[in-house]
Amino acid sequence: MTVGIYFATTTGKTEDIAERLHGLLDSAEGPKDISDVDDLSELAGHDGVICGIPTWNTGADSERSGTAWDSILEDIGELDLSGKKVAIFGLGDSSTYTENYCDAMEELHRYFQQAGASMVGYTAKTDYTFDESKSVVGEEFCGLPLDEDSESDMTDERLSGWAEKLKGEMF
Repeated sequence: MTVGIYFATTTGKTEDIAERLHGLLDSAEGPKDISDVDDLSELAGHDGVICGIPTWNTGADSERSGTAWDSILEDIGELDLSGKKVAIFGLGDSSTYTENYCDAMEELHRYFQQAGASMVGYTAKTDYTFDESKSVVGEEFCGLPLDEDSESDMTDERLSGWAEKLKGEMF
C-alpha cells in the first residue's frame, strides 16, 4: 500500500507538519509540495493520500488557503479517486481567527469527496478552542486542525494521536 503526503505552505509550517507526520507513518512516502506535481493523476497512483493545507484567506467562500491548492481544487474534483482513502490536516490560528479556524480544510475535503475519495481522519472538535469553522462537519472536524501560532504545545500530542488513527484507517 502506498500513501502519499502532499502539502502547500506559505510560511513553512505546513511543510514542517508534513515532515513530522511522515516520521510517524513508516509506510507513507516522503512529503511533496503540491506545486511540484506536474500531473494530478499522480494522486490516483496512491492507495491513500494525506494533504496539508493552511488557512490564509479567512472568511472567504473559496480559495481559502492562499497557496497552490487554490488553483487546482476544481481539477482535483474531476479526478477519479474512487476507492482511495484521503485524510486532511490543516493549520490555522484559533485565537486570532477564531471565527474561521482552519476553514481551508473543508474546501479541500469537499473536492476530494467530489472525486469519489473515501475521507478519513476526522477529529472530534472537543479539546479545541474556537468559535466557528467551515471545517466542522457534524460534530467533527473533517481532518486534523493544528494551531502552530497559539497552541503549538499541543501539536505533538495531536499529531501522534492522529497518526495512530490513520494507521488504523488507511494502512
